[in-house]
Amino acid sequence: MIRNSYFINVIRFVLLILVQVLIFNKLNFFGYINPMVYILFLYWYPIKKKRPAFLLSSFLLGFMVDLFSDTLALHAAATVTIAYLRPTIMRFCFGVNYEFQSFKLTNTTSAQQFTFLALLITIHHLVFFTVEIFSFANTLLILKKTMFFSLATLILCLLLSSLFSVKKE
Repeated sequence: MIRNSYFINVIRFVLLILVQVLIFNKLNFFGYINPMVYILFLYWYPIKKKRPAFLLSSFLLGFMVDLFSDTLALHAAATVTIAYLRPTIMRFCFGVNYEFQSFKLTNTTSAQQFTFLALLITIHHLVFFTVEIFSFANTLLILKKTMFFSLATLILCLLLSSLFSVKKE
């Protein structure tokens, strides 16, 4: 069971990087919006795994996307930030329930899952564009880009996660 979980995470890691770099970095919705669907790795990552391994894999995920996208560690900074904040975001979305051994993301309501994914995406994009633009004079531009990119990413992530989710009976 442990090896199966490890194998699934490695496959997700590699496939999300490939899909991001080969497909979604080439898309330009409305001329400038490129969805960042690799964030799904941080959404799907098992909750009870060791935190240092999660932070390291988040850094590697962002770093690999940075290598192929030529974005100077912007993705790595954003992914490590949301990986670090993930327990706080989970506590906000799911309450203290997520700290129990039997907690699974699939056992929560759709509204909680949507809120969790939307917060991960929004915080990621806010950090990403704040570091990219790095100017208080352009705060409205940061917020505009965060809003539009987050909306596009959220829609595509919901489509991908519904496509690859296990159906409850």
